[in-house]
Amino acid sequence: MLQNCKDVTRENLLTEVASRLPLGYRFVTMTCVDLGDAFDVLYHFDKNYELSTLRLRLPKGETLPSVSGLVFAAVLVENEIKDLFGIAVTGLAIDYQGHFILADGAPTAPLLKNPPPPTAPAAEGAPKNG
Repeated sequence: MLQNCKDVTRENLLTEVASRLPLGYRFVTMTCVDLGDAFDVLYHFDKNYELSTLRLRLPKGETLPSVSGLVFAAVLVENEIKDLFGIAVTGLAIDYQGHFILADGAPTAPLLKNPPPPTAPAAEGAPKNG
């Protein structure tokens, strides 16, 4: 169990992050855990060598608001989480469009539990749906 952990919602995430900055908290990193039906997105902050964490339970399919407008360094780990877990992140200061750490042809969302099956390329000359 994490010490100094506060649960937040999508609606109050930015307010909670912004409230820590003038108090001297430093953004350290983020962690994402795939729980099966949802993600735990953890925002880690440091003040005087003591870690403080905000935990957002994000149901799968919902978008994650970016905190990179408040803490620019978050743009790196937010793009990483987007690549590795397939989470849609809105409002990124810089959006690498799923190619921050994944190359063309890499598996989609490789850390996602129960990922959708890969789609087979259509055979040449086969009719296309749609």
